[in-house]
Amino acid sequence: MKRIHHFKEMKARGEKITMLTAYDFPTARAFDEAGVDMLLVGDSLGDNMLGYDSTVPLTLDEMIPFARAVAKATKNAFVVADLPFGTYEVSPEQAVESSIRMMKLSGAQAIKFEGGRRIARQVKAVTDAGIPFCGHLGFTPQSENALGGRRIQGRGDGAYDELLADALALQEAGAFAVVLEMVIAPVAAKVTAALDIPTIGIGAGADTDGQVLVWLDALGVGDWHPSFSRQFAQVGTAMSDGAAAYVRDVKGGAFPSSDHTFDE
Repeated sequence: MKRIHHFKEMKARGEKITMLTAYDFPTARAFDEAGVDMLLVGDSLGDNMLGYDSTVPLTLDEMIPFARAVAKATKNAFVVADLPFGTYEVSPEQAVESSIRMMKLSGAQAIKFEGGRRIARQVKAVTDAGIPFCGHLGFTPQSENALGGRRIQGRGDGAYDELLADALALQEAGAFAVVLEMVIAPVAAKVTAALDIPTIGIGAGADTDGQVLVWLDALGVGDWHPSFSRQFAQVGTAMSDGAAAYVRDVKGGAFPSSDHTFDE
């Protein structure tokens, strides 16, 4: 099974780290068997799986059962669980309490939440409690309203210095990795080179130490996908086609046939 030291070793030897989101047992099992290094039970659960308009309404109580299902499915992948908005910002004590609750009740192996220098005290408290922590910088969906929408990060004078200062603060506080989301590629590359810990990019170019995507975007589920994502399969179309075939055969009397019937 992957551990946090494996990811630093992968960065050192130039081996890319793979991460996908997962929210349930069968999906996590499939990704684990496919060799994905890390599975993220992201707060993207809120807008991708539960129908919320954003990640903000999601609660810790809602997150835990999904994280538990993913953790139970994995044998090799390292499972990281997000803390939702409102469960870590108030104080280091709140962050530790939320992290312990997630770890104990879900079986996840690490915690992730958003921010840089402003939440460094929380990160230090979490890692001091013996909990592995993954950071998240750049576009941070929980702060979408404060950022003025889904804006690409890293542009403008001083943007690199600010991002680097945040990343170094997370590293100093004990983070084992940091996600860089929607950061222009040259800035993401410079931050990656400056850190001892791995960076995991999403819309941040090819020079980060790894890549993460929301699995529905990567596998073609839904009718909208961000421009930085590539569809590696068309699972959504296969699901629709399969359901349509089921409806057709049941209504037409082709299913169940004698092969699917108990006669005695």
